[in-house]
Amino acid sequence: MNQRNYRIAAPLLAALSAAAFSAHAAGDAGIALYAGKPPPSWQVKVSGSEGPEQVLRGESLTMPKPADTQAPNSTVAAGAGTVAGKPGALTLRWKDAWHAGLRLDGGPALDLRPYTAEGTLEFDLNVADLADGGIYFTMRCGPECNRKVPYVLPGRALQGKGWQRLSFALSCFAREDDDFGKVGMPFALEGNGSGEVSVANVRLVKRGKPNAECPDQRTVASTPAILGHAWALGRWEARHQQKLDDIRKLTVAGKSPQLVFIGDSITEGWETTGLPVWKRYYEQYHAVGLGFGGDHTENVLWRLQHGEVDGIEPKVAVLMIGTNNTGDRQDDPKVTAAGVKAILTELRTRLPRTKVLLLAVFPREEQPSAHLRRLNESVNALISGYADGRNVFYANINAALVNPDGTLSRDVMPDLLHLSEKGYDIWARTLEPGLKKLLSE
Repeated sequence: MNQRNYRIAAPLLAALSAAAFSAHAAGDAGIALYAGKPPPSWQVKVSGSEGPEQVLRGESLTMPKPADTQAPNSTVAAGAGTVAGKPGALTLRWKDAWHAGLRLDGGPALDLRPYTAEGTLEFDLNVADLADGGIYFTMRCGPECNRKVPYVLPGRALQGKGWQRLSFALSCFAREDDDFGKVGMPFALEGNGSGEVSVANVRLVKRGKPNAECPDQRTVASTPAILGHAWALGRWEARHQQKLDDIRKLTVAGKSPQLVFIGDSITEGWETTGLPVWKRYYEQYHAVGLGFGGDHTENVLWRLQHGEVDGIEPKVAVLMIGTNNTGDRQDDPKVTAAGVKAILTELRTRLPRTKVLLLAVFPREEQPSAHLRRLNESVNALISGYADGRNVFYANINAALVNPDGTLSRDVMPDLLHLSEKGYDIWARTLEPGLKKLLSE
């Protein structure tokens, strides 16, 4: 074939392949996503916390480390072959990793709209080791549509039990407003911590019978729960108990807190990066920080219902929560706002005389047009309406944290999410006039 004919034929062959795969997708038999190998033109891609993703082309792959690695002891590897007697399996192994993943990608986008009502994502799963790790299953329906189902504790329960067939309702991944007409990544296995997990016979079934549960995406943000990420289990509960003990000691010593800050890792940062600023501004109020890294709205709700503000009566509670709802699960803004409202209701019940200063969720990502930044802004537009000027007050200090053009600077947020000491100083100085007024009333 000469070069000119090849230029004509190659796109034609790709189009025919996509059409054939789409026709297969519409059939009742379902779609085989991985049965010993991916479908034509699809690839298995492997990713880690550092460096670009790699294509698994042979039987094994270990992710290379960049020269400036921040995690020299972390490893991520993947393989293809027979596992525990089952041929054609994909295996992901990782150690001390913030992120590890393998995914099916690169092929023609799938029209899964006929599957969203009764369809299932099904696969065989073999958990060899997950004592110190967690797994998640992900599907992506567009550049701003990444849907993740956690399977941390159920996955640990399957360790050493051999191959298990799992079936998730496609509704675990497809939300009401999602367009599943062009799904470019129909399956991914992700992990963190340390572990070794294999999958095989991955397929989509048009009318299936789910046997695995997933959170209700409509209510998850307002349903009290502990933080279930692998890296948080144990440590999160221990921090909760420590906070209960700290507050008890303050009250016994006659130093009842006049001020509490409630939130996630950004609030927890007052105890580390922001500590010098905290001492200047808030130590005089015997202030308590109730920020927990990784928290979503439902985790704050659980903590409040399990004693973190019991026995105290602060004048003001500063609440800022929601960026993990958007960044981790990409919750619908209405769902995140419902979680914030549930927290406000809980605070009103437990601290009826305390004024709540509700803060806008801080900006994240460098550009104001970035997806997660826009999600946070959509949440802020909803929660601003919760202020009543009597019990709940709202403050949006985001303009003080960004440049005039709306971009974020790394001297304020080094990772474009968490604050530097300079960032905490901006927070305290900007909040001071309004906070002092509430504390003096």
